[in-house]
Amino acid sequence: MCVGIDPHAGLLSGWGLDDSAAGAERMGRDVVAASAGVAAAIKPQISFFERFGSAGFVALERVLADAREAGVIVVGDVKRGDIGSTFAAYAEAWLAPGSPLEVDAMTVAPYMGFDTLSGAFPFVREHGKGLFVLAATSNPEARMMQTAVRPDGQTLAASVVESANAWNASEHAADTVGSVGVVLGATLTLSDFGIDTAVRVTPALPVLAPGFGHQGAKVEDAAEIFGGIGYAVLANESRSILDGGGVGLAGRVRERAALITEALDDR
Repeated sequence: MCVGIDPHAGLLSGWGLDDSAAGAERMGRDVVAASAGVAAAIKPQISFFERFGSAGFVALERVLADAREAGVIVVGDVKRGDIGSTFAAYAEAWLAPGSPLEVDAMTVAPYMGFDTLSGAFPFVREHGKGLFVLAATSNPEARMMQTAVRPDGQTLAASVVESANAWNASEHAADTVGSVGVVLGATLTLSDFGIDTAVRVTPALPVLAPGFGHQGAKVEDAAEIFGGIGYAVLANESRSILDGGGVGLAGRVRERAALITEALDDR
């Protein structure tokens, strides 16, 4: 399980916290403490820290420092995408060892071309970092673009999945898990996006899957949802865990992590 950290105003209020950098920091650090040794990862949504300017980045750095100290894997939900040296600079900011913003993996947008992500590949190869590439996302606005059909008959979403699989196959042994994954909404019917789930892919494709819990997807249905591309699913839950406030947080994390682990281990 991946626990999302989304310190927006409504959630902060429910926690009895100010809508401020200090409030976001408190929520983030509490989630790290509750997740350590229980959840596989955390996923801070960077925009909710960015909105507080430099104070927000200081707060985020403290959350990330706690996670590193606790040994919690961090997926930075940054959704960066650009060309050439510009994207390489984003990758350096988020993936370079020793950076105050260092995370273990980052979400990226491929819509300027999958090969523009190459600026991150040195960090993936040399430092064990990972990427999660937006492929089929659960927001309804994305459907028109992500189901667009290329001249070769493949949808844009399917081409992103294929490119991630191809990169992993060129870099990893078949019996391993790749370093480049995709974001696939768990509330979607992936065949509607032209994504073939019938055949098991190797190396295993990491799938960051938002949509479980509050958004309605059931982790027990993961095998049906993801099929042959679902052997390295990182099920993300945010609202279902954060909604209850700080009281009882650790218990909610343990409960959801146990349920998700059991469901995915049955695959």
